[in-house]
Amino acid sequence: MRFKETLRQILRKFGFDIVRYHYNVHPLARRLHLLATHEINLVFDIGANTGQYAQQLRTAGFHGRIVSFEPQHAAHMQLQSLAQNDPLWEVVNIALGEIDGQAELHIAGNSLSSSLLDMLPSHVRSDPHSAYVGTESIMVRKLDSIFNTYYRSGEKLYVKIDTQGFEKQVLNGAQKSLDKIVGIQMEMSLVPLYRGETLFTEMLGMLTQVGFTLMAVEPVFSDPTTGQLLQLDGVFFRTSQSS
Repeated sequence: MRFKETLRQILRKFGFDIVRYHYNVHPLARRLHLLATHEINLVFDIGANTGQYAQQLRTAGFHGRIVSFEPQHAAHMQLQSLAQNDPLWEVVNIALGEIDGQAELHIAGNSLSSSLLDMLPSHVRSDPHSAYVGTESIMVRKLDSIFNTYYRSGEKLYVKIDTQGFEKQVLNGAQKSLDKIVGIQMEMSLVPLYRGETLFTEMLGMLTQVGFTLMAVEPVFSDPTTGQLLQLDGVFFRTSQSS
């Protein structure tokens, strides 16, 4: 025990730590435990960027099907290249929202922060590399419109939504599909970062109203100066009473 604490102190001086990989204490282990507990075998990765989330799932041991949705052309090309040797990983070049049509995507300098919404100065102050550098015309579809193309009857579906402030619109376009979704992981802002986005407290209320229970929280983005948490991922599942 003394050796472990000594090693920990040394590592912390260099910005590292030792954390037990167990679902009681580790966010990724907890998420994988929840996926296994709910027998998830299909993940819709909405706002996939270049495949970071899906790749993390694969590395952590998820062996089910993954469908990644990414509208940005450059990010989609990287995503497609990454997924090409995985027969259970499908890539789709569209955005999800509350309409079927075209839209202008704001391209962020860091790619990850690209959004269909205007970015607020508070976001740029916290991460100057996130400032918009251009726009791109993209295709938007409601989840309801394309759901049966990628979902097979009987599958246990988990939907991850990381759309930089556009999460409510994705949900609005999934009203007919919600009853087939077992779990949802959604990025939510605690303070306004995009113009018109729906913040954590309202999103929590919306998901609770349609039968989902918050089961885990994962920090995502914080202010590097103040340390204030700005965005988090909420992991929700249907309870047996509401499913």
